[in-house]
Amino acid sequence: MATNNVQSLASEGRLTSLDFFRGVTMFMLIGEATGLYELLRDPALHGTLLSAIGWQLDHHPWNGLRCWDLVQPFFMFIVGVAMPFSIGKRWQRGDSWSKTFRHVLQRSALLLLFGWGLYCIGPGHLTFELWNVLAQLSFTYLVAFLMMRKSTGVQLGFTFMLLIVTELLYRLWPVAGFNQPFVPDHGFGAWVDLAIMHKLSDGHWVAFNAVPTTAHTMWGVLAGQVLQSSRTSMQKIRILAIAGAIGVVTGYALNPVTPIIKRICTSSFVIVSGGWALLALAFCYWLIDVKGYKKWSTFFNIVGMNSIFIYLFANTGGPGWLHRIAQPFTMGLFGWGGQLAAEIVTSLVVWGMLWYLCFWLYRNRIFIRI
Repeated sequence: MATNNVQSLASEGRLTSLDFFRGVTMFMLIGEATGLYELLRDPALHGTLLSAIGWQLDHHPWNGLRCWDLVQPFFMFIVGVAMPFSIGKRWQRGDSWSKTFRHVLQRSALLLLFGWGLYCIGPGHLTFELWNVLAQLSFTYLVAFLMMRKSTGVQLGFTFMLLIVTELLYRLWPVAGFNQPFVPDHGFGAWVDLAIMHKLSDGHWVAFNAVPTTAHTMWGVLAGQVLQSSRTSMQKIRILAIAGAIGVVTGYALNPVTPIIKRICTSSFVIVSGGWALLALAFCYWLIDVKGYKKWSTFFNIVGMNSIFIYLFANTGGPGWLHRIAQPFTMGLFGWGGQLAAEIVTSLVVWGMLWYLCFWLYRNRIFIRI
């Protein structure tokens, strides 16, 4: 892991809208780590707007799509968007493909290590799990790099080939008990998990999701190449928006044939979530880089500048430490409003503390990368 003390949020040529998109996504992710979203789903709030928001900030139990189901695809997609810019800079300064490949391979290995390390400690023993987003990103990032010099048609064709192969494996896998494609823990992905890790996830997640969700990262690469091109701003927005709209409409239209299931990344889910990612990027680019609303976006950009660090911190006990610091004060000041209200305030304060940690790193020009 490297620390860069010279990088700046306003670096010349930086795509501010991408920092904003990444920052909003990461800000929502660390919000989950505070426990706030679970509190909003408390039965005491049933029927209120807060409860409705809370349920949108939780994964759909199976067939359906909630806002929270888009966060992981957005994360994968954003990494892809950044690749033509970050890797392109390496090639512009004269790095060979093989040297760049070694860097990508090293980064993929670190992502896999961190993804495994977050959940490697089981009840009294080491455990081996590949369901974490970082572990899956290590695969999608490597494949996207290997394909990014191919033509647009080849890259698109490859992503749809991955989705078709996934669809066929789920529908046609011949092993008894694992040929029920859209039944929890009875599909091809569950069989792979048992073969590799000898267990199933508690939430019906499957490690094989890394294969279909590679499309998210590769579509991000294609979107980044569009933004990097010499087209006018409106042409870029038009391409992203039309592609996104096609993805959203197609994904929902496929739902009667192939259910939209985030937990096993069905083809309909990948397509509809990819469409939403393209639309979100088009909106961010229009708002931030075209209309110029950059100053206020800094609040989120600060989180995006240290995305890997704050993700790891939020998933390795960091919010728990901050809770223990904040709770005596928040409970003392807001306990009169009831236990639930005080806990919500505590979570909001911890969320603010996580943001301030990112701000402190930014103010001291510390940007942690891998």
